[in-house]
Parts: sequence; structure tokens; C-alpha cells
Amino acid sequence: MGKIYNLYINGRWVKSESKEKFPSINPAKPKQILGYFQKANEDDVNRAVEAAENAFEKWSSMPPPKRGLILMKAAQLLREQKEELSKLVTIEMGKVIQEARGDVQEAIDTADYMAGEGRRMFGYTTPSELKDKFCMTIRRPIGVYGLITPWNFPIAIPAWKIFPALVCGNTIVFKPSSDTPLCALKLVEILEKVGLPKGVLNFVTGSGSETGMNIIEHEKIRGISFTGNRETGREILREAGVKKIGLELGGKNGIIIMDDADLDLALDGVIWSGYGTTGQRCTAASRIIVHKKIKQKFEKMLINRIKKLKLGNGLNPKTDVGPLINKTAQEKSRKYVEIGLNEGAKLLTGGKIPKMSGFFFEPTLFTDCSVDMRIAQEEIFGPVISLMSVNDFNEAIDVINSVEYGLSSSIYTSNIRNAFKSMENIEAGITYINSSTIGAETHLPFGGVKQTGNGTREGGWTAIEEFSEVKTIYVDYSGKLQKAQIDIE
Repeated sequence: MGKIYNLYINGRWVKSESKEKFPSINPAKPKQILGYFQKANEDDVNRAVEAAENAFEKWSSMPPPKRGLILMKAAQLLREQKEELSKLVTIEMGKVIQEARGDVQEAIDTADYMAGEGRRMFGYTTPSELKDKFCMTIRRPIGVYGLITPWNFPIAIPAWKIFPALVCGNTIVFKPSSDTPLCALKLVEILEKVGLPKGVLNFVTGSGSETGMNIIEHEKIRGISFTGNRETGREILREAGVKKIGLELGGKNGIIIMDDADLDLALDGVIWSGYGTTGQRCTAASRIIVHKKIKQKFEKMLINRIKKLKLGNGLNPKTDVGPLINKTAQEKSRKYVEIGLNEGAKLLTGGKIPKMSGFFFEPTLFTDCSVDMRIAQEEIFGPVISLMSVNDFNEAIDVINSVEYGLSSSIYTSNIRNAFKSMENIEAGITYINSSTIGAETHLPFGGVKQTGNGTREGGWTAIEEFSEVKTIYVDYSGKLQKAQIDIE
């Protein structure tokens, strides 16, 4: 029997009113149970919301620089525990240890940055149209925030949401993915250790359909920030009511490789974007758009590199590709291979579930794909790449924009005009020139367009915008009633 972990409500670790639990397992060794977690029900969520609501006045009235000091202490503890946390990320989520260290480093960087935002939190001053009148804006916290995070970056993404929400003065009800609750719990423990007041951060575990929806529908929760499935995002918009909502809902990212590209550099980028994190990134590149002149050469280069990738437990430093998160994800990748074959795509390598313990899937490459194929349109979230050839730059832009998503994008080219035209014309929240479709650095905005989200941005100063609201202030020192617009001569 594995260890039983509790909810964290109002500064105490408590059991769920449901008395039900669920396991967290190691995707590389599915028989290894890492622990059992509480299935929070509506009563638990109500208790968490009440605690957050009661803590809000005191927390929001604390000067933002002092809130930032708590995040600075959290950053230091994250540094001290980086290797321990990184190993846990690999064990619970599956990504290779080098990537797991990057996951934790993102949380450290975010804590550092958001601690500094406590001394900025900038507003605007602007002249009034009337005499003896002063105008400015300030930023105010929103209230109780519901944060719902995915499993693929189990330390980093919670940090992206929790740290800016806290420095802005909000209180929180936090529900992590049921696939990686232990990573999330360790982050909560760090914030408890650095002296976060009780009730400011509340941690509930359970299913999205029950625990998550109880958070989304709760009338006293003023804001929701969600990263995950597009269909769930749509349901949030239908069910949340009048709340401030931030959604990040995935991608179907493309890399353009022109005939003047550095092919060795492009090859490194495709391998990293397509098969890093086993393709389980919202920024993963699952579409490679290659100029017809170099298609055959690049295919050979790509196949050669793919066949050298080593599958295995992410704790082994020689492993290149870890497991998928669970059996459902493994079956989804297998299903899309069948779909691709039925659609007429040519399978060059991979496409199978290997005979090894764990939720592994072979790095897979299709070629001769058309833009209307499902494997070229739908988010697979596995190590499956579709390669398409184009005649020229304009066609490449049309192809990369042919999907409903618009998160990350990339072009490899030596042509400065094509590089700048890509910046203008690619429909994506992020565009890289001569690099892979990775995410954003923590001090820059992260998010997408079209079906990728609803326009909010995480990271950098835009995270402050997401987790606060603008208040406009007027100071009239004229000593008389002035009517804007009406009293203008």
C-alpha cells in the first residue's frame, strides 16, 4: 500500500469528505504506485473556496513587494530541491531527466521574475482633458482564483499560474492533473514552508469532471486559469459564468524548412520539437513543411536520426525518449498511426508500441501527407510527425496556417525577407526563426491565437495582466463639479 496524501485547505492537510482515493503511477513502470490521493468532492471545494475567501482581505492588503519576498524564498527552496524535484518529475510524468531539470528551472525562473513584479505592478498616468484633474490606473487583485493545470509540465505550469496570481494579491484553489498530483503537492509544500499565510493557497485533487467542474462553476471564484484540452476549454466557457477566464488549449505546430536552410540545424530542431517530451508538449512540432527541393535529402537525414533515438526510463541519462503519460495516450498514438495509413500517408519509421514495460511508443514519421489529413490537422500529443512538401515560401505559409490552432511556429531559412514575412504572416502566438517550436522564456508572453486559447498570455508582464484587473482613478482638485466632455470648451 502506497503512502496516502491529503488535501491542503486553510493551512492544514486534511482528508476528503468523499473518503475516496486514486493512485498516481510511474508511466515507465506502471505497476509502481507513487501514492494515493484524495478525490475531492463539492464539500471539499466549498471548504477550499471559503478558506481562500477569508484569507483574501489580509493577503491582498499586504504590499506587493512583501508578497514578492515570499516568492523569493520559494525560488531559493526550489533551487535547493531542484535535483530531488527533477527526479520526481521524471518518475511521475516520464520525461527524461534533462528535461525534468528544465521543468523545475522554469519554476525557479518564474518565482524570481514574479518576485520582482511585486516592485513594478505598473499602471499609467495620463493628462486629463479638464483643468485641475489627475488621472491614473492601478492594478488590483481579482479575488479567489481557480487554477487547473495539466500533467506535461507538472512543476513549471503550476508555477506559471500560482506565482503571478499570488504576487497580484489573489487567493487560490489549485487543482493539478490527476496524472501528476505528487509533483504539485511538493510545490505546495514549498510554499507552505516559506510562510504563505493559511488559506491563501488551497490544494485539491480529483477528477476534472467533478473536482474541476466544482471549481469552474463556483459562484465565489472570480477567475479561472486553465491549461489543457480544447473541448474542456469550451466547456469552461459554457459553464463558468461571469468570471475572468484564461485558457491555453494546445497546438498543432509546424516547422517550415526552406531550400536555403541549414539542414543540420533544422534536423536538430525537428528532433527536439517533435520527439522531446515524447511529443507531449503543446508547443511540439507535429508538422514539418519542407521545400520540395530538399525533401528527399532531409527525409533521409531525419530517418537516420530517429532510428538512433533510445527509448527507456527517463532517469537513465542515455535515454532520449521517455514513456507517454498513460495507456490512453499510448492507444491514441497507435490510433492516429492507423488513421494516417488509412488516409494514404506513407509511414517511414516507427508507428508501433514496443515490447517493453511502460507506456512507450516508437518515434514515428509519416511523409507524403496532405494538409487535409487528420494526422496533419488534429493534436495527437505523441511522438508522431507528419512531413509535407511545398513548392515555395507562399505555399509554406498557407500550409502552416491551415490548422485551427496557432501556438508556436518556426522557419529555417537564410533569406532575411522570408524570415520577416514569416513574422508577419504566420498565424501563431510564437514564431521562431532558425530554432525549434519550443515555448517562451519566463519573462516573455506565452500563448496562442485561433483555437489555441482565448487571447490571454502567461509569462512575463502579461501574466500580471491575466491575474489582475485595471482600476481607473480620477482626482479632481478644482474645487468645483466638472463634467467630462460636457465642460470642454
